[in-house]
Amino acid sequence: MPTTDEPGPGSSGPGRDDDPFEGLVLDDEFVRSATNKEASGRARMLTERWKKDPPPENEPWRPATVVRLDDRRSRWHRRRQRRSIRPRRPFRPGLGSALALLLVPVLVLVGLASLGDGSTLPQKSSALPALGAETAPPSSAPPTLAPEVPTPERPWAGAPAESWPNGADGIGMPTETPATGAFGARQVAANLEAVKAYLVASNLDPEVLSGSTARPALDLLDEQSAADLSKALEHPTTEDDPASWLSRFDPAWAVPVTDQVKVQGSVTFEGDGENGMLVHTDVTYVYALRPGPDAGKTAAGGAKPASWAQADHSREVAREIVRRSQDFRFYDPERFKVTPGKPVLGEGSSEFGNNRCEMGSGFLEPEFDFMRAPAAGPTPSGPESDPYDRTKPLRTDGECGRISRT
Repeated sequence: MPTTDEPGPGSSGPGRDDDPFEGLVLDDEFVRSATNKEASGRARMLTERWKKDPPPENEPWRPATVVRLDDRRSRWHRRRQRRSIRPRRPFRPGLGSALALLLVPVLVLVGLASLGDGSTLPQKSSALPALGAETAPPSSAPPTLAPEVPTPERPWAGAPAESWPNGADGIGMPTETPATGAFGARQVAANLEAVKAYLVASNLDPEVLSGSTARPALDLLDEQSAADLSKALEHPTTEDDPASWLSRFDPAWAVPVTDQVKVQGSVTFEGDGENGMLVHTDVTYVYALRPGPDAGKTAAGGAKPASWAQADHSREVAREIVRRSQDFRFYDPERFKVTPGKPVLGEGSSEFGNNRCEMGSGFLEPEFDFMRAPAAGPTPSGPESDPYDRTKPLRTDGECGRISRT
């Protein structure tokens, strides 16, 4: 019931002179002009909490847990690119945005006019069309191109490899994988993928290429093959050089100028009777490198050639072309003591275009222009060949020949 201080329903009305609310209009203007506003639920909660447990002085309040996805370490990169974590403001169209929309077509037309026929854009050094991975052995050698000097910006200039795929995309795989030898179709496909994984690890993995470790490749081989390769890595010799199986560069001699490696090749397979399955690979890898601080230093004299100091070599780029023909065996694990699913190294041979004649250091050692004259060590004496020509079988005579281009 109403109290004596409150007016009752019938004690006041629009016609009363003492009505305090007469003429009051509760519109938007009245609400916006109100001086006292109700605190939000969160504000009342924090006020009540801080009566008992006030926040530290001179320190802004922060949530107990802050997760910043932009600062997390990425799996493959040192750190992801930092981005703003502030939320975007909602778009509100206005005069400025209308003008911007009108200007966009104009700017596009101006940009196209400035490009003209494309002469201001970087030109490819060759007119060769882009190639995919091999699906069959090539029937002709790559055409002759106008020679160009490679640079850090255009490391493939003047080389047929410019049109080749990058990395693993250049390794052609069989389109069909029927049951073969002792293995069913599913295991055949798995074996082929295991071989491709090894090819990538041993010739394209950045850790292996830098010479820091060969573990990514060793972990993919059968136990005995991994032990044999590890022995060659620990004690490389001319007869047992790990560079015959792995592409690795000593940073003191050569450093890649790009993370790209141009690749062209293929993988085939066949049954191996009661043994199991035989996989053939024939792949060419092209690396672009700059000289390291000890490039050209001879093992005997220990001094760099005099031509090293005669020019600036910081922008010098050399390409090394490595072709590997390597077989892999998968023995029937029911009959042989092998690691199931891991390849065993079989017969193989390699050619190294633009590499020093002497081998046995355990690393690939490309030749740079300043090292060519006067030549130190054995002089190439074998027949001249095109390192990009994949129509011919690999040489096995062991001679140090000459190449027609790099």
